[in-house]
Amino acid sequence: MPIKLKRFALYWLPLILYCLFIYIQSDHPSPEQIPIFPYVDKVLHATVYGILGILFYRAYQTLKLKDNIKMLMFLSVASASLYGISDEIHQSFVPFRQAEVADAIADMLGAILGVCLYQLLVVSRIVKPFVR
Repeated sequence: MPIKLKRFALYWLPLILYCLFIYIQSDHPSPEQIPIFPYVDKVLHATVYGILGILFYRAYQTLKLKDNIKMLMFLSVASASLYGISDEIHQSFVPFRQAEVADAIADMLGAILGVCLYQLLVVSRIVKPFVR
């Protein structure tokens, strides 16, 4: 398999498929149900967009800016956050769904947390291996 195709399949395709998953999921009317605990939807938003932030980070690591950690982190969080905002706008056009600022904030916080944890727990260990 050519290196560019392999890089696409390993780093960009998961990001594209995950964005598609989010879009399809948010395109369906949400069922009315009592939440398991208060703000469970915000926790779900943060989790989903934390993963999205990580996928953006991984994909952006294949670009020339891969050595600029701060820029990778910023672009990953910004991209996931903008996708979250666009998803909220999209939901405003779906019957029985609505756009919520609180959801967009949860998306942003999730992206920040996901990217920071990925940087701390994965990337920094690759760059500087743990020494006992």
